Amino acid sequence: MSDLRSLVRRRGTLLLSALLLCALPFYLDAFWLRIGLFSMAAAIGAVGLGLLSGTAGQLSLGHAFFLATGAYGYVWLAGEPGPGLPPAVAAVLAVLLAGAAGGLFSPVAGRVKGIYLGVATLALVFLGHHVLLTADSVTGGFNGRSVPPLEAGGFAFADSGPRLTVLGVPFGAEERLWYLGLALFALTWFTARGLLRGRPGRALAALRDSETAASVMGVHVARYRSAAFVVSSMYAGLAGVLLALSFRRVVPDYFSLALSVDYLAMIVIGGLGSVAGASAGAVFVTALPLLMTRYADQLPLVATPGSGDGAIGPTEASRYLYGAAIVVILLRAPDGLSGLAGRARARLRRRPPVTGPPGAASDSESSEESGASGASDDSDDSDDSDPSARAKEHTP
Repeated sequence: MSDLRSLVRRRGTLLLSALLLCALPFYLDAFWLRIGLFSMAAAIGAVGLGLLSGTAGQLSLGHAFFLATGAYGYVWLAGEPGPGLPPAVAAVLAVLLAGAAGGLFSPVAGRVKGIYLGVATLALVFLGHHVLLTADSVTGGFNGRSVPPLEAGGFAFADSGPRLTVLGVPFGAEERLWYLGLALFALTWFTARGLLRGRPGRALAALRDSETAASVMGVHVARYRSAAFVVSSMYAGLAGVLLALSFRRVVPDYFSLALSVDYLAMIVIGGLGSVAGASAGAVFVTALPLLMTRYADQLPLVATPGSGDGAIGPTEASRYLYGAAIVVILLRAPDGLSGLAGRARARLRRRPPVTGPPGAASDSESSEESGASGASDDSDDSDDSDPSARAKEHTP
């Protein structure tokens, strides 16, 4: 009975979270929607790196290379100069292109591990950055290229498409891309959790713990290592496509070593081997510099961008903060935010009941049931409200 109750609770929480995320574009301004888009794209890439490093135990410093492969692959395949393919087809092919790049490197990933694999993947970042700067006809060189808007079935995920108004709220590029990002993130979430809970996830976990024991149990070590690298590359390519659509312009300097380090910070802060933890870490690392940039004039010891007064900029300050967060996580909670959340839920379940005079327990239970029913009635009433009743401000 308790298992059924726990399952219903989890499904209800998931449904309420999905409804809340779907309702946000009706209330949030463009700035907050962009933060959400960048966070969803980062979460997709972080989940892929979490599968590779957290589950399979393979260190990778070349995640930025596969993000760039997905982003520039989409831009070239869908744009001019380039084949000029339909944007939806170009997006799928860009993800496959990132997977193919991971497949070409997978023989190295299948035979090298630890710090040696990290150094080998580090070479990919420098090689990719050099190619992005020199292949002007494909990448646009130092200045990069503008990103063709995504279109599917005559619907454009951009402001250039037909004007769209939903429940009195104008839907521009951010609002349209929000739902695309949600769909891609949901796809990433469920496929990654399916991999972790299935036979591949158990094989990768055994491989991480002990190669000898995994091989004795019938796990093909090189094959599973290579497969993990390819899957992680495809997730990174998908994240690169969504990032390109969100930024609307891609430049080589964004896909540098610092981006790979950011992704390592995401999975360490969130918790290695956890899909939810990688997503939470991605939101933290992505949103922090954007928020500090917007509110830099209200923060102590942080200079506004372009002030040039020698103080710490918001980007540098945010790196210091989540660098300190990594140290605290490693010292106090090595399993990251996901482990902290799991322990908090366990403490809540083990909380002893409040004792009192006879009859108090039944009275409290009845009051809790009435409160729960009242809360559900309130939530039902709130779900019936019209989102367009609230005014929404748009940023230019």
